[in-house]
Amino acid sequence: MKLSGKKIGVLLESDYFENEIFYYKFRFPEEGADLHFLTRLWGNERITFHGHEYRAPMDCWESFENMSDEELRSYSAIIVPSGMVSDRLRYTEDVEKIPPATEFLKRAFAEKSILKGIICHGLWLTAPATELIKGRPLVCHNNLIGDAKAYGAIYTNEDVVVDGDLVTGRSGGHAHLFAKKIIELLSTP
Repeated sequence: MKLSGKKIGVLLESDYFENEIFYYKFRFPEEGADLHFLTRLWGNERITFHGHEYRAPMDCWESFENMSDEELRSYSAIIVPSGMVSDRLRYTEDVEKIPPATEFLKRAFAEKSILKGIICHGLWLTAPATELIKGRPLVCHNNLIGDAKAYGAIYTNEDVVVDGDLVTGRSGGHAHLFAKKIIELLSTP
């Protein structure tokens, strides 16, 4: 129970990579973490999202929108998963404004006590706020290496990269290594 008393938030939307999300769903609680899947609820009480490969349904009933600073600080980690989740979450109704999910990520980055985890295509969520990763070493999906460099990040060719309060992973297929590193960091006093 290495993560007893720790709260982890994982962003969720349609076209999530089932193997990754279901791994987190069981692995983090197995270590005692209080796991929450967070999304934009668009005024609904809950939304059923479907995975990318198997169309597996996953209900989500918690929103990051209007989360107070106090509640945000109750999280030990916020994770942006792989797949199309971040692409769907970076939608904004007002093109003059940063997407709500990116605003939420900016708030998480402002809290140094919160571990930020971004894996694979999750990097897309930082596109409207590249200052979050500019000058920082990270890894992402091979298809996004050019994006990472354009954002000003320092691409590092490793499966998992740690830079202070930021943990990045290469792809959803590396979720076990990514989660292992997050568990290790959160359980170290």
